[in-house]
Amino acid sequence: MANLDMPVSKLDGIGKVKDAAFEKLGIRTLRDLIYHFPTRYENRGVVTPLAEGKAGMTQSYILTVSTEPKMARLRGSMTVVKFRAFDDSGSVEIVYFNQPYMRDKFHVGETYRFYGKLTEKLGRYSLASPVAELYKEGEPLPDLYAVYRLSPPLNKRVLRECVSQALALCKSELYDTVPSDIRSKYSLASLSFALENIHIPETLDALDRAARRLAFDELFETALAVRLMRKKQTKAFATRMVNTDISPFIKTVPFELTGAQKRAVNDIVTDLSAGEGSDAPRMSRILVGDVGCGKTVCAAAAVFMAVNNGTQALIMAPTEILASQHHADLAPQFVVLGYRVEKLTGSTTAAEKRRIKAGLSDGSIDIVIGTHALIEDDVTFRALGLCVCDEQHRFGIAQRAKLLEKSPRAHMLVMSATPIPRTLSLVLYGDLAISRIDEMPAGRQKVDTVYVNENYRTRLNGFIDKQLAEGGQIYVVCPAVEQVEDDADDGAATVSVFDIGAQPPLKSAVEFSAELAERFPRANVAYIHGKMRPAEKNDIMSRFVSGDIKLLVSTTVIEVGINVPNASLMIVENAERFGLSQLHQLRGRVGRGTRKSYCVLVSDTEGEVARQRLKLMTKTNDGFVIAEEDLKMRGPGDFLGTDGARQSGVGGNYRMAALCQDPAIPEAAGEAAAAVLERDPTLSSPEFAPLRARLSRAMSASETTMN
Repeated sequence: MANLDMPVSKLDGIGKVKDAAFEKLGIRTLRDLIYHFPTRYENRGVVTPLAEGKAGMTQSYILTVSTEPKMARLRGSMTVVKFRAFDDSGSVEIVYFNQPYMRDKFHVGETYRFYGKLTEKLGRYSLASPVAELYKEGEPLPDLYAVYRLSPPLNKRVLRECVSQALALCKSELYDTVPSDIRSKYSLASLSFALENIHIPETLDALDRAARRLAFDELFETALAVRLMRKKQTKAFATRMVNTDISPFIKTVPFELTGAQKRAVNDIVTDLSAGEGSDAPRMSRILVGDVGCGKTVCAAAAVFMAVNNGTQALIMAPTEILASQHHADLAPQFVVLGYRVEKLTGSTTAAEKRRIKAGLSDGSIDIVIGTHALIEDDVTFRALGLCVCDEQHRFGIAQRAKLLEKSPRAHMLVMSATPIPRTLSLVLYGDLAISRIDEMPAGRQKVDTVYVNENYRTRLNGFIDKQLAEGGQIYVVCPAVEQVEDDADDGAATVSVFDIGAQPPLKSAVEFSAELAERFPRANVAYIHGKMRPAEKNDIMSRFVSGDIKLLVSTTVIEVGINVPNASLMIVENAERFGLSQLHQLRGRVGRGTRKSYCVLVSDTEGEVARQRLKLMTKTNDGFVIAEEDLKMRGPGDFLGTDGARQSGVGGNYRMAALCQDPAIPEAAGEAAAAVLERDPTLSSPEFAPLRARLSRAMSASETTMN
C-alpha cells in the first residue's frame, strides 16, 4: 500500500519526461496530485440534437456513423480522417486531423457520444476532433469529466488516470482532518468522499457535496491559522510610537481628509501609541475600501508616525508598477519632510541593490518601497518599525509572517481594495483589526455602468471611436489569454466550478486585440496578460500610462493596476465569467481623472442569475453593497478568485473556496475554528493530530511554521 508522500514517478506509466511535467505543476507526491483539483468540468451528459446545435459551442451529440471513414494526406505529413454521422434531426461531418488511427476506430452502424465544438463554413457543419465514446443502450456513460491545469506532454486523459491510481493507492491514508461532530453539525461529507468525487464525480450532487467540503477545509484552516496568529500577535510587543503629532504630514496633503480617512488614521495612531514605556502591543490592522477611497494617504500617515519616532518603514506592493507608483507619489512628499526614500524591486540593478541594502542595514534610509524583493534573506534593517503591505489579497498569512520576521518589533498595516463581506473578512483577516473606509473623496467621479449583449457591438465600436477622438484611453478586459485546443486548460475566468453547461464563446486577449487593432488602427492597440514576462508587462503598462498605447486589451492582470487618469472607458467581455467584486475592481480602473468615465459589461449569457448580477452592477457603485449581495448570490468564490492571484491561503491558493457557491461556508468555517480552539487552544490532543499535521504542512508550504 502506498502512502501520500510517495513520488508520482512511482505511478504506472510515469517516466522521466512526464515526471518533469508534473514537477512544473508543483506535483511531486501523491498528496500533491490528489490535491491538484480540476479547474472545470466537461458535462458530456447534456445531449443536444444536431438540429439544435450551436456553432462555436462545445456540446454532446449521440450520433450513428453513416459512412466509412476515409483518410487523405494533406501537405507534408498531415492527414485528415473524415466520415459522416447522424441522429434523428440531421447529419454532420466528423473530422480528425493528424490522427490516422481514427480511420479504423469507427464503423458504419455504430453509435457514439461525440463531445466537441460544432463549426460552420458556407452552410456546411462539422465536428472537428471530438471526443468519442461508444454508446450502448442500458450502459450509461459518465456525465462529468474533470479538466485540469496541464503541462505538456501531460493531457487530460493521462492526468485523470494518474489521479485515479493515486486515489486507489492512498484510500486508507486519507484521514479526516475535521472532527466528526463538526462534520455532522455542518452536514459535511467525509474527506475521502470529497477527494474522490471532486476528481471523479458520480453525480452533480456528489460534486456539489465534495466541493463544499473542500471549500470548508480551506477556509477552516485559514480561520484556525489567523486565530493562532492573533494569539501570538497579542503577546508580541513592537516599538511604541510616543510622538503622536502627525500634523506636519497632514499639512503636506493637498486635500481635506474624509471622515472615514480621519477615523482610520485615528485607529492607526491609537494602535501605534498604545502600551507603556517603549513597548506597544503590535498593531495588526487592515484598511479596507474601494479603489480611490484614499487608503494610501492613511498608510502614509502611519509611515510618517513611524519615521518621526526614529524607526524605519517599508511599503510592499505585489507588482513593480504599483511599487513605482507609490514611490513616485510618496517620495517627494517625504523628502520635503526630511526623510530618505528608496525603491527596491526585482529589476533594481545589482549595484543599486547593494547600496540600498547597506542603507537599510545602517539606518541611513528611512523608508523603502518595493516588491517581494523586500523579504529576501539578505535584506536587513537597523530599526524597522512599520511594515505596510498593499493589495492584501495578493499576500497571505504566511507572507505577513515572513515580513514580520525582518523585525519582531515592527507594526503591521495592510491594505485591500476589495470590499469583503464581514463574515468572510473574519475568516481571512481574523488576525487583523479592520478599518473600513466607506466614503469616497470629494470630486471622485461616478463611473456610469451599462450592460449590453453582442447586438450592441456596432454601437459600442462607435463609442470607442468617440472616446479615442476625444483623447481618452480604453481598457478592454477578456476572460481568457488566448484560444486553445480542447485538450488544454484555457486559463479562463470561470464563475463557478458548477457552470458546466453551454456558455457563450470566450473572447481571448491575444486574438481580440488583433481584431481591435485592425478596427482601430490609430489606437496603437496592445495586449497584456499574466503569462508575460514581468519586464514585458511593465513596458506595456508604462506605454499605456504615457499615452503611447490608447487601447489596452488585458486579462484581469490590470485589476491590481496603476493610476491612469486619462482612461475613460472600461469594456469587460464575457462579463458573466467574472465575480461582481472583480467587476467592481475592474471598473475602478477608470474614472480616476477629470474625464467622464464609463464601464460597459458585454455578455450574451442566458442565465437569469448571471443577468441579475450584471444588472446589479449598473445600479450601484458602492463596493460594500456589491460585496454583500455577491456573497448572497454566489457564495465566497468571487472574493477569492479562480486563478490563484486574488487571495493567498494558508498553504497556497483558495482553490475550492474560490469556486464555492454556498454563502454559509465562511461563517461555518469561522464558527468551527473558534469551537475547536476553545476545546483545545494548541491542537495538541490526539483528536486533532490529523488537523494539526495538515495545518503544519500547509503553513510550512508557505515558508512559515506553526508554533
